[in-house]
Parts: sequence; structure tokens; C-alpha cells
Amino acid sequence: MTDLYPQNNNPQKLTGEEKMNKFTLTLICIISLFAAGIAGASEILVTNNIETSTTWTADNIYNLQKQIYVLPGATLTIEPGTLIQSTTGLGGSLAVCRGAKIYANGTPENPIIMTSTSDDLINWREACNEWGNLTIMGNGLISASHYGGLPVGTNTKTPAGLNEKQMEGLVADFAGDPKVMYGGADDNDDSGSVSFVSIRYGGKVVGLANELNGLSLGGIGQETDIHHIEIMNNVDDGIEIWGGTVNLSYLNIWNVGDDSLDVDEGWRGKAQHGLIIQGYSTNASQGSGVGDNCIETDGAEDSDAQPVTTAAIYNFTVVGQPIDGDHGTAWRDNARVQYRNCIFMDLGEVLVKKDNTDGDGANGYGYNGTLSWEDTWKTPAGTHSAVNAGTWVAGEFNDPAVMYQAQKAGDGMLAEITDSVFFRNLHASAYSEATARGVLDPNSLNVVITSYDAADPDANMPIQALERGALVVKGGKNMLPVTFINPCAANDAVLSVGCAPYDGFLSQAPYRGGFSHNYNWLAGWTAVDSYGMTDKSMNIH
Repeated sequence: MTDLYPQNNNPQKLTGEEKMNKFTLTLICIISLFAAGIAGASEILVTNNIETSTTWTADNIYNLQKQIYVLPGATLTIEPGTLIQSTTGLGGSLAVCRGAKIYANGTPENPIIMTSTSDDLINWREACNEWGNLTIMGNGLISASHYGGLPVGTNTKTPAGLNEKQMEGLVADFAGDPKVMYGGADDNDDSGSVSFVSIRYGGKVVGLANELNGLSLGGIGQETDIHHIEIMNNVDDGIEIWGGTVNLSYLNIWNVGDDSLDVDEGWRGKAQHGLIIQGYSTNASQGSGVGDNCIETDGAEDSDAQPVTTAAIYNFTVVGQPIDGDHGTAWRDNARVQYRNCIFMDLGEVLVKKDNTDGDGANGYGYNGTLSWEDTWKTPAGTHSAVNAGTWVAGEFNDPAVMYQAQKAGDGMLAEITDSVFFRNLHASAYSEATARGVLDPNSLNVVITSYDAADPDANMPIQALERGALVVKGGKNMLPVTFINPCAANDAVLSVGCAPYDGFLSQAPYRGGFSHNYNWLAGWTAVDSYGMTDKSMNIH
């Protein structure tokens, strides 16, 4: 399989000499800037929770000494260019509580970096679990009925606005500790804004099956702004969303140890412009260091509960692992997702996988009168059954049309993959379930590149360049790590048939995948750029 990706066979790539010269110049500039900045910076050891509004400035380095909480009523503002670290192995992390806010807004030229002290900011390493993560908790509606909840008796299958749950990976001081809880009755909740933030080498393992994700979002409302977020090398999921209505854009997720994007507990938001690179962060089992599903969607904690994940995802480029990678999209517990204008390529297994349940006690599609797996793909968007939900009593949530806004009534089906391109998915069953669900029907407007030439495997590739390193075995899985990418659209990805509607969040992007043909939004602010793993030469300004 190592000849599957020969080097320098794409005429749109830089030559080796051009790439090396460009990388060397960039590297010198980065080293000079960081050396100058770090040399003059003071290290501040952060040991106490943030109780009053505080600003972290770019002339300091903030070293998190433990799990640090921004407590209700406080706001943490982080200046562009600020470096936030935690001493490797110490387990520091940053969590924003319900009722608190964070304004962490970097710029393309001065991103905010959250990482461990072992990160030299220049070179990629095989590593993770060196510190914690960024967690944000809000008051949005969640489906947490399966857990019983704290305080006892509040969690139900109905959207009453009472459901709450303890955040995965955070350590409570006592049972029901409010600072680690998320969920409520306000889908318009505002937790602040986070942008141009690079999160690296995290995911501290707290206990068995209790690991921190790169970015954890619990019950986040739609007034919260999150865009231009990078997760590089995390032991667990890249970004995980539990319930709420938060929208996200410009997500760069590389080499995480479980699912790259994982949603659960009734997320009802939208995401647009994403790049997922499946790989590994350390030599551990799949799901704890080696990537699992590219995108995993769980519907509700119990299969007949409300709310159920009902989301729209536009313009994602998903690059899997072609030998032992897992699924492109995994579906569980009545999840309803529209994928549009995407690229799915190099998947190790299948494009569409009916996982059915998450293994936590829910009962899967079709349980107790809910839609079957097959009918979910044939039912128009905007159809919201109140099966077993009882009376919806949480104010505005009394109207399903208000509670479910990410999909527009009459626009497509509850579950679909349309106007996308599929390339070099060579597993024998890659399209079996997708075909059964109508994904390959002509009216889905998808393009399937089935031809494959071993002498020119990049022919018709929907992105402009991709290089992989030599085969390695990690966690018993054969991995071909991505070492360089130009993710800009090429061939069938340059022009889509349709595009996202302009609705105040979504942008009209008439191409397939996360990038247009001439602009690489990874430039400047990402580790991928700093590590010399991407090409931005085509950018226009």
C-alpha cells in the first residue's frame, strides 16, 4: 500500500525545492517572532479559579496548574497572540462554567495557542495527553434522560429545560457540584466568543473512559460565536458537542485519538467549512490515541427522548485513513443530519455506518414509535414527531419549529448526503449502506470517483495536493500519516450544483469541501501552517 500515494505527482504542488525554500523562510520568521515574544514574556502560574472578570494579555504566558474554572458571573478575556500552557503531565485545563463568559479572539496573524510546555510551536510530534483542554458549558437544552442527573429527579425525556449533566473529564468537588454541570432551558444562551484558537496535544485522561476532548461544548446556545478553531493531536475526540444550538465554522481537526467531530444529546446547530484529517496522536488503541470515526452523530441519550440531534453540515473536507481507518459518518440513536457540499476521501471503511446505538443503554432507530433508520432518510426536514415526549413545557420549546431550526422545513430530508464528492474510498463495502439509503441516486447530485490508477492515484483528486508518510503501525492499526496538504478545491470540487443559503450564519460557498480553489484559510494561525504541513501559495489578498 505504500505506493498508493507517490510523492510529487501533482503538477499543482510546489516542487521540493520551492517548498523547502518557502518552509525555511516561514520557519525563520516564526522562530524569530516567537523567540522575541517568549523571551520578553513573564510566566504566570494560574492556580486559582477566576471569580471576577479578568484579562490575559499577550505579554505573559499563562501556565495552568490544575483544572481552572471561570466561575458564574465572571468573564475571561484573552488577547490575540496569548500563549496558554500547562506543564506537561500536570493536568491543567480551562473550563468556562454556565453563567460565565469567555472572549478568546485571536487573529490570523496573532492566534491564541493552548498547548503543553513540550510543544516547541514549530515541529509536529507524536504526542497527546500532555495537558487538559478548553471546556465551555452553557444553559442550552440537552437530552440527558438516560443519566438520571444531579440533582436527582430533574432529568426527563421531555424538553422541559430541567436536564443537566456533569461534563466529561471534569472533576467535581462534591456530588452535584454546579461548576461542572451543563444544560438548561435557554437555547439563546451566550457564552462569549472563541476564534483563531489552536488547541494542541491535550485530552488529559482523568480516569477510565473519562478523557477530555480538545474542545468540549456542553449545552452551548446559539448566541455564542465559535469559528477558526484547530485541534491538533488529542487523546480523545477533537470537538465534542452535547446538546444546545451552537453553530461553528472553520474547524481544523487533525490526528485525534477518537472521533474527530462527535455530537450527542440533541445538538441542533449548523457547521460549515471544516477539514478533518484522520490519523493518530500516540501509539494506543483505536479510540484512545488512534482515530476512530471521522464524524460521529448520536441523537439523544435515550432513543425516544427529545431533543434529538437535528443538524446541518456544509463544506467539510474529510480525509480518512485508507487502510485501517474507521467510518466517514457514523449514525446512532435517531440522529438526523444533512451533509451538503462535502468531500469524503480515503476512507478506510464505509461512508455511511448505521451504528444504531452508542452502547450506553439507548435503543437505536425506530425505538418506541420513533422513525426507523430507513424512514429517517425518506422523511422531509421539518418533520418533528413528539413520540413519547409528553407535553413540551419549556416555554419557547413548546413549538418544535422553534426548538429545531438548523434544518429548514421542506428543504431536503432529515438525513441526507447531497452535492458532495467521494474519492478513493476503496473498501469493498465503502458505499453499500450509502447506496441503500439513496446517497448514490442521481437526484442526490453526488459525484463518485470510482476510477483508480495505481500509477497515478491522485488523478481526479478533489483537493490540490496530499502527501503521506511511510506506513506505521499504531495501536495495531496500519496508518499512513498525512504530512502535507493543499486542501483547496480541485476537479469535481471546484464547483458545486447548489450551496448553503445565506441565513446570517451560513455563507454561500459554491464549491464542494471546506476550501475554494484559491484560498487556504489554514494560513497564519494554525499549527498545520507553523509545522510546514500546508501550502498557502495560492491565497489572494
